[in-house]
Amino acid sequence: MRFFKEEIDLYGVKSGDVRRIAKNAIKATKAQGLSKAQVFALCDTLWQSALMEDVSVACELSDSQKDYFQPADFDLFEHWVHTYVSNWAACDTLCNHTIGDLVTLYPDLAQRLLPWTASENRWARRAAAVTLIIPARNGLFLPLIFQIADALLQDKDDLVQKGYGWMLKAAAESHQDEVFAYIMQHKATMPRTSLRYAIEKMPPDLKKQAMAK
Repeated sequence: MRFFKEEIDLYGVKSGDVRRIAKNAIKATKAQGLSKAQVFALCDTLWQSALMEDVSVACELSDSQKDYFQPADFDLFEHWVHTYVSNWAACDTLCNHTIGDLVTLYPDLAQRLLPWTASENRWARRAAAVTLIIPARNGLFLPLIFQIADALLQDKDDLVQKGYGWMLKAAAESHQDEVFAYIMQHKATMPRTSLRYAIEKMPPDLKKQAMAK
């Protein structure tokens, strides 16, 4: 509970053991010759339990199917975000990998993240940003990243603020000049939480400029 403000349900299994369970589950689905649809159905059942360990295994299982992803899978993943995600860990695990891998494979799908920024669901708004973390590190989707940051710029939720700040930090790994320029343009209205996340890995001189009032 040191890590969560919201209430969470869990069995109490250690993370390393959960990863081993997930690895064994993936092996079992392959040994049994389960189809992608069957694996996704299993994932949906695990999501419905709402227990943290089940959700972690569900995310590992869904991402194990990335070699078979198709654009139509976005609808199911979107359903999981809006229906089942109830904390930042579930949001980030699903979005960093399963959904992030899907939009990397099919870049046109990334535009479907924009409507999430207007959702009343805080996790959907965070998901719009954190889905692009790994693609951002690889230099992808910079114009969209700025669009999502614009949409979330003054969001009042601290976990959404941290989410898009993290996205900007990741984008700065490949596009430091562009991200720094964006921060300087918006720092007067950007929450300090987002600002600090965004500049975390920048050189000291740039950090000083960004933090100056």
